Amino acid sequence: MDLFSLKVLTLTRRRPLKCRKGGETVKTMTVSEVSKACGVSTRTLRYYEEIGLLPSLRREDYAYRVYDEASVRRLQQILVLRKLRIPLKQIASLFHCAEPQKAAALLESNLRTLDLELTELHSVRDILHSLMKQLESAADSPPSPELLCDGKSSNLMQVLTHSVLLKETSAMNQTTFSAVQDLRILYLPPCTVIASHFFGENPEEHALQPLLALLRETALQKRKPDLRMYGFNNPFPANGETYGYEYWVTIPEDLDVPEPFRKKHFPGGLYAAHCIRMGDFQEWRLLGDWIKTSTEYTADLRNPFGMGGCLEEHLNLYSFLESGAERMDSIQLDLLLPIREKKAD
Repeated sequence: MDLFSLKVLTLTRRRPLKCRKGGETVKTMTVSEVSKACGVSTRTLRYYEEIGLLPSLRREDYAYRVYDEASVRRLQQILVLRKLRIPLKQIASLFHCAEPQKAAALLESNLRTLDLELTELHSVRDILHSLMKQLESAADSPPSPELLCDGKSSNLMQVLTHSVLLKETSAMNQTTFSAVQDLRILYLPPCTVIASHFFGENPEEHALQPLLALLRETALQKRKPDLRMYGFNNPFPANGETYGYEYWVTIPEDLDVPEPFRKKHFPGGLYAAHCIRMGDFQEWRLLGDWIKTSTEYTADLRNPFGMGGCLEEHLNLYSFLESGAERMDSIQLDLLLPIREKKAD
């Protein structure tokens, strides 16, 4: 089903990669090229593949995944639908729905929610306009005790749903957290970790798979049920260049670490944490916006310097290992920004 008529990126490169598909030779792009062209992380691309949203191809003479024009078009559709606040599960249903009428029905609940929000916002606007007029007419007099107690304002208030008032209360309680409504301030304790690093195409996957194999082989979660997993770019990607990724898993201090893994010490520290679903790495921007305006904290760049000390923690690693699942497609992550308290003048 073709949902949109989108302009497809031109698949051009210095030495175009070509791949056989359905008996035909098609031009393709690498993971890094698609990531740069579409402004989406390679981890997000891999996640979309794992949950069946984004198809990819493999060449016999090329070790990594590639994408043809149909795949790039599908990615563009996914990104548009995500900006329209459509959940990934609903996007998958849309792509697999062969009948336009059923696809339209899937979006009906989203429209109802938006209509309700619009009604509530119009009510808020009317109340604010009424308040402004009352204040303007008061000239230099102090605000009247009867302000906003007229019948019109009272009637408008009845339009606002309980959920909107709850959202307002929540926002009042979290004004220092800006748009990051679930932001937490936490301290990560020092620990010993096993490190797995890879530099090259699709580094997250190549650093993760051997580490997971070792964790399963040793059943580390049995010996250390409080184990945690952190990850970070090392080095950070710049201008579409090849980059690396490194994973850390906390281990007992006396554990022997085999090659090619390394044992390291993590000093811990104070962090701002924001929880996301796998794939929503664009929400790093929310943490960046928050720290710029915070009156209590400032960024504290520190090791590991691949991401300026920022970490991505894969939550509930114990349950994942115990389940025997092959993929981490439903896992949540904490985006961790290193911070320190601002000193009083």
